Amino acid sequence: MGRTFAAIATAAVLLAACAGPADPEVGADAGGAADAATAAPASTVSPGTPREPLRETSQDCEPGQFHFEQIGCEPAHSVPLHEIISGGPPPDGIPPIDEPVFESIDAASEWLEPTSPVMVVDVAGDARAYPLAILTWHEIVNDEVAGIPLVVTYCPLCNSALVFDRTIDGPDGVEVLDFGTSGRLYLSNLVMYDRQTRNLWTQFEGEGIVGEEFLGERLDRLPAWLLGFEEFVELHPDGQVLSRETGHQRNYGRNPYAGYDDEDSLPFLFEGALDERFAPMARFVGVADGDEATAIGLEVLADERLVATTLGSREIVTLWAPGQASALDRGAIDEGRDVGQTAVFDLALDGVELDLQATDDGFADAASGSTLDLRGWFTDGPLEGRALEAIPHDDTFWFVWVAFRPDTEVVVP
Repeated sequence: MGRTFAAIATAAVLLAACAGPADPEVGADAGGAADAATAAPASTVSPGTPREPLRETSQDCEPGQFHFEQIGCEPAHSVPLHEIISGGPPPDGIPPIDEPVFESIDAASEWLEPTSPVMVVDVAGDARAYPLAILTWHEIVNDEVAGIPLVVTYCPLCNSALVFDRTIDGPDGVEVLDFGTSGRLYLSNLVMYDRQTRNLWTQFEGEGIVGEEFLGERLDRLPAWLLGFEEFVELHPDGQVLSRETGHQRNYGRNPYAGYDDEDSLPFLFEGALDERFAPMARFVGVADGDEATAIGLEVLADERLVATTLGSREIVTLWAPGQASALDRGAIDEGRDVGQTAVFDLALDGVELDLQATDDGFADAASGSTLDLRGWFTDGPLEGRALEAIPHDDTFWFVWVAFRPDTEVVVP
């Protein structure tokens, strides 16, 4: 039966913007550990063709102010301004984390469950987990990992977890931007803003869409993974975990969007045309390189566990393993159904395409017998210590993937 979700989601967004007492739940120790290794090499992907500007210059706009807070302001923009709508909270009503505090795995094990969903970033072996129990309430973390300024983002309405380099070539040279939540949505997706100019950016693409300074610019994207906490512990035993010491009081661990990812639900404040080939909230894993895009239905992945596809001229492989709770299913995030965890890699190693297969214990190269983990590292056999190139990917919903990538190739049953 379909759900009437508008009222639920409106309340959820407003709740996420309002302070509440922290109510942490004590979780079981995740246990398990593997030898630490440096990060798998990240594959370079093209950001694709930016939108054509609808207006190239701003008129009657006060610099450093939001266009939607000014009367008569006509800002430079590349998407119709009427499609950038209020999601409820004001700018930074859902407050980003600007001074993240991290804790040890042992400390995090006191409140996270083995299947607790965490967003994982690994740069040059500096591995960090950002629990969705926290990101759901903040959506943006301005961080620095292995010396690189990053913005770590999660949009609950799209289940999109993306990380970008905050360094960009600006009009006045190289700049490091700081990002906040604008309180606006575009195609039901988080619209970020940079504090330096108050320009607006899409979270799904990392593209500047309002404001002269960065119109059409795209931030460089890095790979990130949505994993269960136990998987993070096994892959990165020396990793760090974002602490609940955020400077804000929130009910971390509670899901204000309960039931949102039911396939019979409709996306919140989505004003585009829905592609009816699949349910709007059907889960897909999407990969894009330039203007080429491929999406694999989660049902296919859960059944096959390994799917080899092409992305333009490249052969890639998408892996799936159980072990991550949905952050958008139940009222308590840790009680969400298991939606699994995914990773995407270039199928070639030193220019030679491998024959990877799913096994009873995970994944392996058929020729050498070497076992592969979700980091992309071979953990034994002749290829031990070697790693595949990680490719940025999206664990997201059909409605938003096809809205931003209408020409996507689709792999379904």
